[in-house]
Amino acid sequence: MARTIDFYFDFGSPNAFLCLRALPSVEARIGKVFVIRPALLGGVFKATNNRSPVEAFAAIPSKLAYDALEIERFVKRHGVSSFRHNPFFPINTLVMMRGAHAAIKLGVLEGYIEAVSSGMWEKQLNMGDLEVLKKVLLDAGLPADDIFRESQDPEVKQALMTETQSLIDRGGFGIPTFFVGDEMYFGKDRLREVEEEFVAQGGKSA
Repeated sequence: MARTIDFYFDFGSPNAFLCLRALPSVEARIGKVFVIRPALLGGVFKATNNRSPVEAFAAIPSKLAYDALEIERFVKRHGVSSFRHNPFFPINTLVMMRGAHAAIKLGVLEGYIEAVSSGMWEKQLNMGDLEVLKKVLLDAGLPADDIFRESQDPEVKQALMTETQSLIDRGGFGIPTFFVGDEMYFGKDRLREVEEEFVAQGGKSA
């Protein structure tokens, strides 16, 4: 029986952010079961020979238009009215993702994810700028200096590499990716199936 749902996450994925904002409504039905696992999307792409939709479908404008439509539909369905496209996208997320594992070590992951995600996909900030990132953390009451320091710890760097490799080893090729037991689901539009599988495996349903 699945007791938790693994959610592989990277701040650089707008779809991962949309899933993050949709989780409370899902967890209201099945319980607080999602475990966020910070993995480096760039590393996953490199290892699996994958590319972002913006790059992969650059020559197919109708596909990009449809992807934008699907985002609009998801936003309306889940009430994610705060979502904004980031004008600095794409942004290298290595520092942010190491910071996530530093936040795990320091016991502040939930606040860190909220602050950085909001800065990226609601406030439209250049989160690749270290001074901007630091201010976002400080404004959220987070120990920015401690997070930056721990981000340079070899164990923290290794933790990010290990989590990234974990996703690859499980057959993942992008983010957001969910696992309910051994069942993999990719993309924001699979949240319904994720919930259904969790319930089918004996998880809680309201």
